Amino acid sequence: MIENASFAVKEGGVRLDVALLLHFTSSTRAFVREAIANGDVSVIQPGGGAPSVARTKGLKLRGGETIAVRRLAEESDNQVRPDNSVKVVPVFSDDAILAFDKPTGMPVQPLSRSETGTLMNGVVARWPECAPLGDRPLMAGAIHRIDADTSGLVLVARTAQSFESMRAQFASQSVKKTYLALVEGAIAAGGTLEGELIHDPTVPFCRMVDVRRARLTRAQVAAAKPLYAATEFRPVAHTTCGNEERTLLEVVIYTGVTHQIRAQLAGAGMHIINDRLYGAFAVENQNGHCLHSLGADFIHPVSGIPVSIRTRYPAWATNDS
Repeated sequence: MIENASFAVKEGGVRLDVALLLHFTSSTRAFVREAIANGDVSVIQPGGGAPSVARTKGLKLRGGETIAVRRLAEESDNQVRPDNSVKVVPVFSDDAILAFDKPTGMPVQPLSRSETGTLMNGVVARWPECAPLGDRPLMAGAIHRIDADTSGLVLVARTAQSFESMRAQFASQSVKKTYLALVEGAIAAGGTLEGELIHDPTVPFCRMVDVRRARLTRAQVAAAKPLYAATEFRPVAHTTCGNEERTLLEVVIYTGVTHQIRAQLAGAGMHIINDRLYGAFAVENQNGHCLHSLGADFIHPVSGIPVSIRTRYPAWATNDS
């Protein structure tokens, strides 16, 4: 953390945020903007005078000013903050990896270093060795992510070696990931759904769409960078809720495209219960959608022995009606 520092601006015509980045090379653009927004950056005009708190990142400097910084975070400060209020109990643990059964509604990781209440905030509070691991600081050793409203298994590395080994397995699509999905309707048979998914550029939020169903130009599709995804599913139970038929599916994936199960099942007419983003009916008094990361099969990063980790079935997967 940079505190109580200052420097003189030699040349004019430079934006304030650019000048800060050029001088404090250990910081980042996001942290510079954060410091300006928080009122931690002041500008002193040539000849002295009272400092003027800068509120605009795009302020053009004339040259000769002194920039005073009260607090400015550095890239090394961009780590997950420990939060002891998040109670985390692993379903598997050893010296190399941890596995957790994340509840519905809890994000895996914070979006900023000031955010708390996520799974990884709780993990680093108990296992601080995870905090600096990985290539994304706010993942803190988490090897993969699931949506906040998706419950279930999340794997976390405890060492750099374990992280690299596990990430390589995910990248090579050799990790078998098993999910449970409760969907609308009576599904009689299983199958495999394959296709290329892209972020829908027509909406301001994250929603995936199959390239074959997207009403987009070729240029839009190319810019969205399609990603191949394959989702295997089979029905394992049929239930009813009132007059509505439902099917519990066991889903297996090796690819890991954002929202792939939600998008591909919905595209095939199998909407996950309460997944309104992908066209399901709203369910009264229910939080989140009925998708659960049940388990994963992989090679242990240290012993080289095959490992299979499973979580408990969620309540909605065990109800008979």
